[in-house]
Amino acid sequence: MKETIQKDLKNALLSKDEVRVSTLRMLLAVVGNKEIEKRTKFSKENPTAKEAELQKQSLLSSEEVQQLVAGDVKKHKESIEMFQKGNRQDLVDKESKELKILEAYLPEQMGEEEVRKLVQEAVASTGAKTPQEMGKVMAALMPKVKGKADGALVSKIVKELLG
Repeated sequence: MKETIQKDLKNALLSKDEVRVSTLRMLLAVVGNKEIEKRTKFSKENPTAKEAELQKQSLLSSEEVQQLVAGDVKKHKESIEMFQKGNRQDLVDKESKELKILEAYLPEQMGEEEVRKLVQEAVASTGAKTPQEMGKVMAALMPKVKGKADGALVSKIVKELLG
């Protein structure tokens, strides 16, 4: 996945798409920082590890990169919300463009109906009946929807069905 982002950055540079260039550079910086963090942790746990082993262990899987993208998407959504409250339409537009670029690197998101169906199945399988049992339902549900549905939407639907 990192290679795809690097290739897209190169294409954006060639087409002089400034918003895409800055967004992808920021994303690659986040990925690079996470790789450094992973490498540091591995080298502390294995002080005798060779350089080749460190390189191999510090690479992020596509799933890990998607998690980083999802985190960035969440930050952009929060920023858009704040800028709307502050009547900063210029910044809302900028964040929206960046958000659209980042969302292209996430798997297709589930619709509300699909999520609702999975929540109903999870509620039935866990036997949850009260809002206090929401944790059980979420624990059963999140592995199925991780990366494919917004956690806030899942939480809202679970509360709705248990409340």
